[in-house]
Parts: sequence; C-alpha cells; structure tokens
Amino acid sequence: MKTQAGDPGAFAQFDLNRVPSPAFVIDEAKLRSNLEILQDVKDRSGTKILSALKAFSMWELSELVSEHLDGVSASGLWEARLGFDKYQGEIATYSPAFKPHELPEIAALSDHIIFNTPDQIARLSPTIIGLRDAGEQFELGLRVNPLHAEGEIAKYDPCQPHSRLGFPINQLTEEHMDAVEGLHFHTLCEQDFEPLNRTWEAIVPYIEHVVEDLKWLNFGGGHHITRADYQRDELIEFLYDVQETTGCQTYLEPGEAIALDAGILVGEVLDIFNNDMPVAITDVSATCHMPDVIEAPYRPAMLNEQGEGPLVRLGGPSCLAGDIIGDYKLPEGPQVGQRIAFLDQAHYSMVKMNTFNGVPLPSIWLWNSETDELRCVKEFDWTTFRDRLS
Repeated sequence: MKTQAGDPGAFAQFDLNRVPSPAFVIDEAKLRSNLEILQDVKDRSGTKILSALKAFSMWELSELVSEHLDGVSASGLWEARLGFDKYQGEIATYSPAFKPHELPEIAALSDHIIFNTPDQIARLSPTIIGLRDAGEQFELGLRVNPLHAEGEIAKYDPCQPHSRLGFPINQLTEEHMDAVEGLHFHTLCEQDFEPLNRTWEAIVPYIEHVVEDLKWLNFGGGHHITRADYQRDELIEFLYDVQETTGCQTYLEPGEAIALDAGILVGEVLDIFNNDMPVAITDVSATCHMPDVIEAPYRPAMLNEQGEGPLVRLGGPSCLAGDIIGDYKLPEGPQVGQRIAFLDQAHYSMVKMNTFNGVPLPSIWLWNSETDELRCVKEFDWTTFRDRLS
C-alpha cells in the first residue's frame, strides 16, 4: 500500500516528453541507493534481508537486487519460480494456503516454506516427509498473528479482527511447533521501527518457551527502512539483540523499501471540461494502473504540483465512475496535451496493473539519474489484452 507522500528526487529534472504516455520510469540510481541502505542494515545487524517480489518484481534489475540482498520472498508458486529463475540467494515462500499438488515444485524452489496454520502442516506432513526422503532440502515455517494491531487502515492490517493471515498466537501450543523450524509474522505497513518493537514485545510471552528450538525468526515486511527518517540505528541494535538472546537467525522482507521513491508514472491530459469544477481525462487510470488509489484509498503525489491555479479533478479513461485519481493543481494549469507524472509508483503499481476496459498498459523504462541513460525495458500492445482470456 502507498500513501500520498513522495519524494521527487532526481525526477524533478526529468523531461516527461522523453517517454511515450503512459509510462513507468524507474530510476536505477535511486534503486541502488535504497539497496545500499538495506545492505548496510543487514551487514551491521547480521540479519538476512529478502526482497518481497509481491511489491516489486521487475527482474530486469534482479542482478542489482541480488548484488545487495540475500534473496527473495515469494507469495506462491509463480513468484517462487521467478525468484529461482531470475534472482540469486534464498527463497522464502509463504501462502495463506498451498495447493497440495504444487507443494513438490515449491519445495524444489524454496529454502523456507512458510505455512499459515499448524493444521495445514499436519495435513500435508506425508507429502513433506516424502519430499525430504527424496532429497529435497527446505525448512518449515509458521506464520503467526501476534494479535497486536499497529495498522492505520484495517484492510491492510493483518491483525484486524478475524484476520485470515497467520495463526492466532494465543492458540499456539508446543505440539503445534513440533515440525516448525522458524516463525514468521508480518504486521506492518509503511511503518518505522517503534511499531516493530512493540509487536515483538507482544509476541515474546507466547514464544519464549519454544524459541530456543527455532532456527530463524522472520519479521516480514512493511518496514520503511529506506525512508529518510527511519530509525535505522535502533533497528540494527534491536535485530542484533534478538539474535543474541534467541540464538535465531533474523530475516526481514521489505517490499516498498526496495523501490521507495524510485519510480514515476507518466501520463497525459486528453480532455478537459467543467462540471462545477474543471475535470480532466488522462490516459492514466487509477483502476488499471494504480489500483491502490482506489483500494487504500489514497491520493498519489504529483511531480511538480503547484499551489496556484484551480483544482482539477483527474480521472482515467475507463468506464468505471470511480476511476478518479484525485484533485490537483496542475504544474502548467489545465490544458490538453499536458504531461503529468505521479510519484512513488515503482512498487505495487506495476505488479497490480491490469487491462480492464482494454485500457493500454504503460510501457516500462529504466533511467539512470546519474548518467541520464534511458532505455525501454517493456512495451505492451493490444495482444496483451486480447490473449488474456482466450
């Protein structure tokens, strides 16, 4: 999930007319900077850091990611395949529920397989034993729900009432832990260190009697480690202390932090009319290109938005009445043909985009703000839409 905040960084100097519209533009230099921060955290704390493919899976940059981090976290078979094929290092695969027939391939690809409930582990234990007897090497993890809510928006809070994500920690027994080699929890969303610290304090009483038998603890994602105001020194000290006191290897699975402020979505104003306020239709669709705008909801920050001029309601070209991006004061005033760009669109937007209504997908461009090199990574034509359903 994204919020309105966005740092333009080097994009403030980028000529939006250098790419077709719509288009995602990813700054390789900014991505490298984020990865260097994460590598510093893992080097100083001894923690392993995995890149969450669910947030950013642009494997054109997999070599860069693999150069700095320890591997990837996957949300199922297809992401595990991508991690194995395109990235280096470990693969940790979690799903709320695994299909039994997919488990053999997931086991062949993954170093950690993380289950959502002890019942599912027990039910699939004959398959697990058979795979290990056949030579597959993987460790079993269990995702727990700490029952400690830190989220600001319920739909993004894995600790919301009746959550389907993670086994309620107050139901955990020693018997449940018989086959488990690591625990996983993921409860944060775009947050800094203190919510993680409070969550850990809530967890400790439930696991202190079993933690000595575990190999690892995975603290999941939602950590905005690469944000300028994140308390990285406190995080490093915390992770080091957890490892010292538990004897467990610790893991983090950042997603947004990998590509934070590393990408923009370029669009163009197609038409303008007045309906008690200026309304502009763009070739960027909230529904198709930035689904979090509707799901969260949130208003994405605009590159070079100014404080003068009328507010203009921007919406996409789809037939959905709610395909509304937000109200903005456009950098050059409302005019047909104007180029605009929305900030912080590298994570989640690209992985979630779709072709509802046959709306074209944005092309994807890689830019290096240090060298000014710009190249097209991916273009989509109408066959992408045509071939989806038949």
